[in-house]
Amino acid sequence: MTNAKPDTMQAAAIDRFGGAELVTVRAVPVPEVGPSDVLIRVEVAGVASWDALEREGRYDGAFGMPSTFPYVLGWDCAGAVVAVGGQVSRFKEGDRVYAASMPVPKGGTYATYAVTDADNVSLIPAKLTIEQAGVMGWDALTALSGLEEIGLKQGDTVMIFGASGGIGHMAIQLAKRLGARVLAVASGDDGVALSRRLGADAIVNGRNGGRS
Repeated sequence: MTNAKPDTMQAAAIDRFGGAELVTVRAVPVPEVGPSDVLIRVEVAGVASWDALEREGRYDGAFGMPSTFPYVLGWDCAGAVVAVGGQVSRFKEGDRVYAASMPVPKGGTYATYAVTDADNVSLIPAKLTIEQAGVMGWDALTALSGLEEIGLKQGDTVMIFGASGGIGHMAIQLAKRLGARVLAVASGDDGVALSRRLGADAIVNGRNGGRS
């Protein structure tokens, strides 16, 4: 393991569950780096709809362990590897990576540094900006899990509602990579244009009665 791990970091954290006014920026300890972990210096952190639910305590205990405070939110990030655990061989200090991980038990990504298991980390592809990589992880995983749930395979046809949304636009691209024909219901002229650019085979505009 590299020896670059700092002792403290800045984080947006809460001391109890509740509203957004409870989130404050303060110094907190950097989580310990376990044998299979990667420590990332966060440059981009994703902000998602479920963060508000988590902040309110609706996920308390949902992941099989009690919540501890200060509680750092955030499930997505991108940045540079600062340190790795002794069992990690896929990454090294300085690698540009992105990660999608639930914050329990080692804290979230609204922080200067984030620690997560190496299985949750990937190198940033050359065609992606760090901003894109930092916010796409859970949306992409959600879209992929939906396609896997219906058993989508090459030659199938799938209809994607909300095709121009955060998860929908990922679903278009993943479905096309699987070799499927994609029918898209998008939102507005700009949503139709985005869906077309991403490869949808047929698109309707959900805002004007289906005219694309």
